[in-house]
Amino acid sequence: MANLLRVGLIGAGANTRTRHIPGLRAISGVEIVAVCNRRPESTAAAAREFGIPRTFETWQDLVADSDIDAVVIGTWPYLHRPVTLAALEAGKHVLTEARLAMNAAEAHEMADAAGRHPDLVAQVVPSPFGLAGDAAVKDLISSGFLGELREVEVIGRGGALADPNAPLHWRQDGGLSGLNMLQLGILHETLLRWVPPPVQVVAQVHAFIATRIDPEGGVRRRVGTPDSVQVLAVLENRARVVYQLSGVTPLGGGMLIRMFGSDGVLHYDLETDTLSGLSLKGEPGASAPGVREMRPIPIPPEKRGGWRVEADFVDSIRTGAPVRFTDFGAGVAYMEFTEAVARSAESGEAVELPLEEFG
Repeated sequence: MANLLRVGLIGAGANTRTRHIPGLRAISGVEIVAVCNRRPESTAAAAREFGIPRTFETWQDLVADSDIDAVVIGTWPYLHRPVTLAALEAGKHVLTEARLAMNAAEAHEMADAAGRHPDLVAQVVPSPFGLAGDAAVKDLISSGFLGELREVEVIGRGGALADPNAPLHWRQDGGLSGLNMLQLGILHETLLRWVPPPVQVVAQVHAFIATRIDPEGGVRRRVGTPDSVQVLAVLENRARVVYQLSGVTPLGGGMLIRMFGSDGVLHYDLETDTLSGLSLKGEPGASAPGVREMRPIPIPPEKRGGWRVEADFVDSIRTGAPVRFTDFGAGVAYMEFTEAVARSAESGEAVELPLEEFG
């Protein structure tokens, strides 16, 4: 087939199995031809389960193979940079799992490499939150529904880390996940689709459960990432944002974004993809005092988005369409934000964005 796209998988983890493999196989002219996992037995198991014809002992060998056109990186963040750089240098398109990198310096290095290869598609798996209502929210904001944006609230609370006897998760190992913490990057990425970028952050973080048993060695280790994160941010338009994230609240959880403006408020429940709001514009007696209730805002069917990451990746390769969800530039932005939060939490001082060393 002249337009055949041959894809190799590096790291066939949960997201790769549940999303990327089915998504790629649903596209005509796309074949998953190779796989490489951390361990040989895991590689062999993935090949058997999904009928993938070729296996590799190392990711370096897979990337170097001339019979592979594109690479999907499903590993933990510690490998995203080296695999991406090698794949681009080998002339391969790249779809890498989020978060983009371990830190901002790695993210910039990856974005610079992508810029040196404009003929290749470099895409990072996007935050799935808010995709359904993205176009509807943008339409409401551009129509003046909010007026002047003034305050934003970002909530991401849950109980996934509340059990002190649960083993250390790889996301809590700084050597594997880097500066990524809870859903901070994924929620910030979602918010950046709708509001101006931040110019300053002040943060505090804490680990209520400071040690856990490492399942790899069976020994108790100090966790490498916080299970509670609070951030105050100033946006480019001087609006204020409050982020409150926790993994140790088994009750009263939720994931949502609220945007408050001079003329209205929008509330997006990211768990249910439901939108509600209230605008003063056009309401009789809008300036009069009184309680006003939020109203459901239906997402028009023709505006409703969804997960089409693999289709977008292949479409960009075949047609040259620009990457929307999500390019490496957006990945750099949320990695700089995440690093600024970490620096502020450590120093107790405000940190300016963009980070000074990256100009």
